[in-house]
Amino acid sequence: MRVTVLGAARSGKAVARLLKSAGALVFLSERSRTSESQLAFVEELRIESEFGGHSSRVLDAEMIVVSPGVPSNIPVLRQARARGIAIYSEVEVASWFCHAPIVAITGSNGKTTTSSLVAHIFDTAGLDYVLAGNIGEAFSDFVSTGDDTGTVILEVSSFQLDHIDRFKPKTSVILNVTPDHLDRYDSFDDYAAAKFAIMRNQSEDDAVVYNYDDELVRSAVTATLDRNSMAGFGFSQEAEPETGAFVRDHDMVIRTGTSEDVLMTTDELSLPGRHNVYNSLAAAMAARVMEVRAESIRESLMTFEGVRHRLELVRELDNVHYINDSKATNINAVWYALESYDARVILIAGGRDKGNDYSKIADLVRQKVHGLIAIGESAERVLSELGHLTSVRLRAESMDEAVSEARRIARPGDVVLLSPACASFDMFANFEERGDAFKRAVNELKP
Repeated sequence: MRVTVLGAARSGKAVARLLKSAGALVFLSERSRTSESQLAFVEELRIESEFGGHSSRVLDAEMIVVSPGVPSNIPVLRQARARGIAIYSEVEVASWFCHAPIVAITGSNGKTTTSSLVAHIFDTAGLDYVLAGNIGEAFSDFVSTGDDTGTVILEVSSFQLDHIDRFKPKTSVILNVTPDHLDRYDSFDDYAAAKFAIMRNQSEDDAVVYNYDDELVRSAVTATLDRNSMAGFGFSQEAEPETGAFVRDHDMVIRTGTSEDVLMTTDELSLPGRHNVYNSLAAAMAARVMEVRAESIRESLMTFEGVRHRLELVRELDNVHYINDSKATNINAVWYALESYDARVILIAGGRDKGNDYSKIADLVRQKVHGLIAIGESAERVLSELGHLTSVRLRAESMDEAVSEARRIARPGDVVLLSPACASFDMFANFEERGDAFKRAVNELKP
């Protein structure tokens, strides 16, 4: 079969390798200019390629595989759809070759933390697993090994779910759906539909773990349960689902059928914040559905240390805590971050805006943020919409300047929080590079 792979980053190269090994005639097309590593890759694989743009050669294919970084509405994909060429995502193609059970986790916020937490639970229980997708290794690289033992814990974004057909996780997890990536979707409804596609192909032998407190999620899951007949397990801090995980008087409870297990109290969780209670409930329920023992789940929730760039403590200096939350690329993530701290906050925010509605965090900014430091392309908009709610407001031209100004205005007991609410691509290659720049600047501060 003639197959075009669009995008030569991590997942694109992985699926190209997988398809070549399966006998496909692979053509790799990348919008950016070539690098030495990419040239070495195509030479090693002995596949045709193009760099610096997508030509009509892309359309000489029976199937196109799209990397998550490639927008679905680019001209060459519109032409492919008009010609009836099948378009799939990398996770869809990889799933064709995977015989291991899949726990697939999606959501606007918390999916990296929850995926890492599920992996930590499996690790603590001594179970075989691989962490893949948006985090860990590319899904296609895992299935290329031919090792079908254990469980695949897969973090999946809406972009990866845009082009699925038969993708069918054993357990799907939907954490929340709030406005995000509106620069890539025509509407919020389209974005939400991409998230909910995670459970489209599930059946009576499968399960969905879902946020019972998110009305949109609960409604979509209820409709799918009626149609697909898989098992549903809600997680909640506000109610007690018939089956699921919930909080009762500070106790975390798992209810499956007629039995209940009290796991622990929320005070015993290793991660702070109301949002991490949700993440912990979701991870615990998903692990329990996969028949992990309650004792292993309890130990894991007490010992998990979190993930890089998500509310990551960088340093305490002069009784000021510096927190790296560079992974907060939307408004809801910033809401969760601000909600996690009782101290006064110096907030560093801004970057490439994705259609943010800053009014959603206005009350929290008014209550908690003493100083606002805006960076990046959206700096003026951030200052315009949120600056009047804070005592100190200013713009910084670099991360070093932002950290320096934050130290100048911070008082003992304050939290300096990098929580941008925006993408990083205006100043950095990705959110990891942005977070590393913040950490480097903080660690260079002199006592």
